[in-house]
Amino acid sequence: MTSVEEKEGRKAKPESRQPQTLPETPDAAVAGKLKDLLDGAWGERKDDIREQLNREEALPMIEGSVEDIRAALLEKVKMVAGSGMMQTAFSEANGGSGEAHVGILGLDLLGQFNGSLAIKSGVQFGLWGGAVDVLGTERHREYAQGAMDLSMLGSYGMTERGHGSNVQDLETTATYDPETQEFIIHSPSPSATKVYIGNTARDGRWSAVFAQLYTPGEEESHGVHCFVVRIREDDGSPVEGVKIGDHGHKGGLLGVDNGTLTFDNVRIPREALLNQFGDVDEAGNYTSPIESKNRRFFTMLGTLIRGRIAVGAAGAGATKSALAIATKYAHQRRQFDYGDAGREDKLIDYRAHRRRLIIPLARTYAIQLLQNQLTQRYADQTARQASGEWSVTDPTKAQALASREMETLAAAFKAVATEHATDTIQECREACGGAGFMSENLLTTFRADTDVYNTFEGDNTVLLQLAGKNLLTAYTSEMANPSAMDIVKYAATNVTDIFRSRAGLGATVQSVVDTFASEEASLFDADYQLKVIQLREQLVMRSLIRRIQGARKLSRAEGAKVIDKAQDHMLNAAWAYIENLMVQAMIEAERSLPVGSTERAVFEQVRHLFVFDTIIRNAGWYQEQNVISSGRVKAARAAINDLVDSLGPWSEVLVDAFAVPSVVLDRPIFKDGGTDASRDNPEAWTVGSNIPTTAKEN
Repeated sequence: MTSVEEKEGRKAKPESRQPQTLPETPDAAVAGKLKDLLDGAWGERKDDIREQLNREEALPMIEGSVEDIRAALLEKVKMVAGSGMMQTAFSEANGGSGEAHVGILGLDLLGQFNGSLAIKSGVQFGLWGGAVDVLGTERHREYAQGAMDLSMLGSYGMTERGHGSNVQDLETTATYDPETQEFIIHSPSPSATKVYIGNTARDGRWSAVFAQLYTPGEEESHGVHCFVVRIREDDGSPVEGVKIGDHGHKGGLLGVDNGTLTFDNVRIPREALLNQFGDVDEAGNYTSPIESKNRRFFTMLGTLIRGRIAVGAAGAGATKSALAIATKYAHQRRQFDYGDAGREDKLIDYRAHRRRLIIPLARTYAIQLLQNQLTQRYADQTARQASGEWSVTDPTKAQALASREMETLAAAFKAVATEHATDTIQECREACGGAGFMSENLLTTFRADTDVYNTFEGDNTVLLQLAGKNLLTAYTSEMANPSAMDIVKYAATNVTDIFRSRAGLGATVQSVVDTFASEEASLFDADYQLKVIQLREQLVMRSLIRRIQGARKLSRAEGAKVIDKAQDHMLNAAWAYIENLMVQAMIEAERSLPVGSTERAVFEQVRHLFVFDTIIRNAGWYQEQNVISSGRVKAARAAINDLVDSLGPWSEVLVDAFAVPSVVLDRPIFKDGGTDASRDNPEAWTVGSNIPTTAKEN
């Protein structure tokens, strides 16, 4: 590779600070070593799941009516249930293994096959089953076990037409009647209709319904609680008082039967309240081990944390499959002849094509490695809670801080992973031309199915605002659901020192800037890269604090306006935060690879590519803040071209490390008339191709 320092017109630094030149011929064995890195601690578990899913039945049905596709998908969910892969995520008390994180691994791998299968399985086992498992007690064991063995198909009745992300203000009510010892579930207005509820329009018999809990003599709600509600009889007809609607044909996820739920004074037993964190006795007295209504609400929404990580993982899974298909196609498809070989060049031989695939490939590596860290952290936290080491109802300040930080991580990860999926899968589709537009090659299905990932389990913009808000409050346990003025006052007085401590940057900002301005710092040094990314996170946060400080003396209403006007800044802070975490994840992963090994040399270039792309994405900010000179920005741009050139021959090895199952890669796109295999075997053109016979003969 050409030295960046040479491109800047300066004396080159020692070779040890430059990327190692890769062998001209890729070593296929490196894929297995990078696979181990990407699979993390769960390689064997992932391989078991891959083996069980590696069959045609797991793939999406791309032709047929909505009813046909829905019916076929239910059979595929039965296949998942038979594998046992999702049941392990349930608690030991309910018959599982207590490995809540396995559900995340499962959604990642299901996402590589079939988005509808990932989501319907996620609803059945993760949301409906997860709500009963986490929020219920011993009296709800039959529901948890019914979710596990599919004898009780259920849904997650949270989102309302008038209240999407604002769950705390849901309108559906659950009013206790002590005379009959029943709760009355009711939708008081059209805006209280539950909407987009998966597993509802066709298959669900039950629903975990979130509603405001009211008891006699209390005018105020005790807050949102979850109830097990029967919505269909065994014959499929709606239960009396339950109105079920069907959203019908959607822009993707055609197999998932999204529907609506409206309740007209539906009576359910008192015991149907999932009472882990709040209960009502026969006389109508409410009790809870968590005194604060806000903290109780956020504790009960813990199921959303796993759901958000899992949706991000499912999006990442689809992204890996799309990149594998598009990259392998680029290594086969020939077009134009710019050389002297007398044969057309492959798509991967063109720099523009390398850029469109290998840059997002590097970001996919970063997302996967951060996902591994987040999944491990979630596994550790849930294990501590299950063992009683961590109290859920009365956490210490450190435990509350860790829980709030986990919420922030899950929100930010889901946003970055799903946005990347949307952008990358579309790029892969276009990179495969007309073949990419054929449903049989799965790219359009992956694109359509992952589109909605940006808005369910929390709209990405709202989730990034949540992350930004949590960063401003520095995860303090006293700030559950803070008001706008709480944020202003706390951030203005506390967050700077806390943030500097959390970021690990003990030096003053100016001294760090001076370090970056030094001619001795190499763009390729890992410590330089980490500091320049961390500095952006710190400076964006500091400037956000300055922006809202003036609101300290304003009224609450005026303070809210200040926060609203700073939302763009808050989103920027959340992006800086998650990008910092991805860079850290890559550097930590790289350290686990043997020094001097080929796999480390390859991965090092992937890391450089991700970091430089991140810098270029934010080049305007870096130059405005005088953190990176224009010369260095130009050098980073040039380095990106050098890196995609160097990694081009290795790009198929890089996607092989994703270990996308063979049934997903057995696509007609590799048998059409533009690949090496089909050129040598013209009869292969008839497979998966609609080219007329006369055209072939001519």
